[in-house]
Amino acid sequence: MTLIDGKETARLVRSELAPRAAAFEQKTGRKIGLAVVLVGSDPASEVYVRNKQKACAETGIASYLCALPETVEEDELEARVKEISSREEVDGVLVQLPLPAHLDAQAVLRCIPACKDVDGFSAENFGKLARGEGGLAPCTPLGVMELLRRYRVEIEGKRAAVLGRSNIVGRPMALMLLNANATVTVCHSKTRELPAVLSKADLLVAAVGKPKFVTAEMVKEGAVVIDVGVNRAEGKLCGDVDFDAVSKKASLITPVPGGVGPMTVAMLLKNTVAAAESRA
Repeated sequence: MTLIDGKETARLVRSELAPRAAAFEQKTGRKIGLAVVLVGSDPASEVYVRNKQKACAETGIASYLCALPETVEEDELEARVKEISSREEVDGVLVQLPLPAHLDAQAVLRCIPACKDVDGFSAENFGKLARGEGGLAPCTPLGVMELLRRYRVEIEGKRAAVLGRSNIVGRPMALMLLNANATVTVCHSKTRELPAVLSKADLLVAAVGKPKFVTAEMVKEGAVVIDVGVNRAEGKLCGDVDFDAVSKKASLITPVPGGVGPMTVAMLLKNTVAAAESRA
């Protein structure tokens, strides 16, 4: 079994992006800019935002924070997102999710133009992904693909199973694997005989949000296992995969923490640099 080190891979990605950011600044006279909109004071969201700001600083990207109270109204939030998106110094915009319950996240995200949608959540970018036309792709599945590439995992012709069908991870993950010529099965709560289906996969991506849901019996001997889940059980962080049991069968596996998580932020920076270069 080989452990896939997302933390070190993310560091390598940032080190490769830094010269591109410096070259952009030299060419245009300004830094690449990423704007983050944060609503309310959710502790987890605040930690994520701080991590993103730190990663920007390490890479030579300017970060702009728009912090709004939890009581902000829909109209005001949409207006602020549109105004921020229109700024010339801003190359990428993201709205930190989840938003408070009284706000319509999809309506807010639609205020970000596709060329600055560095989270890759817009209908336009999702459509480009579905058609295999590029665009800005969602950061977490993009991070998974980067890990697979750097660890030289062969995807073409392989059986892949994606557990979960969210618009943020599961669906775009399946499309990326399909675009890489894998034979893809998307599994979810209605999938019959789930263990049997998963156990046929050469590559298994778990993104279901249930702690230690994937057991050893669900995993093919020698499979590559990517754990996207981040859960808290018994006071500790864990993934969707029962790591101790599954690691005995997998050929490669990501840990939680330290696997896919750091790659999500790295791909956000990569999307931001790509968006800036495309605009320039």
